[in-house]
Amino acid sequence: MKLINRARRIAAVLAASAFVAAASQAHAQEIAESHLAAARATIDAVNATDNYDVILPAAAQTLKQELIQQNPDLTEVIIATVDEKALGLAGRRADLEREAAIAYAKIFSEAELKAITAFYTSDAGKKLLASGPIVAREVVKAAEIWQRGISRDLATEVGKQISDIVDAQVKAAGGNPAPAQQDGAAAPAPAPEGGATAPEGEAPLLQGLDAPIE
Repeated sequence: MKLINRARRIAAVLAASAFVAAASQAHAQEIAESHLAAARATIDAVNATDNYDVILPAAAQTLKQELIQQNPDLTEVIIATVDEKALGLAGRRADLEREAAIAYAKIFSEAELKAITAFYTSDAGKKLLASGPIVAREVVKAAEIWQRGISRDLATEVGKQISDIVDAQVKAAGGNPAPAQQDGAAAPAPAPEGGATAPEGEAPLLQGLDAPIE
């Protein structure tokens, strides 16, 4: 019974997919065939759909596992049936290519698609496709280093300026400014004996802003 219910759900999904495909086909008829051809060439040039090659095999493997778990006594039948049906659906890979071509054609003109294809089929374009992920990783590393440095310098500069402002205010009020910090850090003043508060007029030490960021 579980196997039958599962099959019915799959049939419903396939029916919905067929409806969407029919609507998409109607929209594709509004795009010139030469425009779609240029889009397909661009898709091939940039390997736009290569990552989706695993969808059908992965779906078949997942379905096998689910059905076998529910019906372990039908393991051999399930494996053979899923493999057979998956192979029969392999031809529908072209549906994805068509949808991708429509998506590209909706955004790019035919001339733009041809220009994109020309670049990505050149030596420079092929190198960009091959080395792009490596470059992206290096950029991420550089950005992380830059982020740490800019955060550290921001905290240091803000701490220094606030300290200068507080010292100037205390000095204007006739008090003694806080002692100058050395190398960006200063030891806190010892607490007065007997729990007495700090004398009025002395600049308070900033906590946190003067500490170096690790």
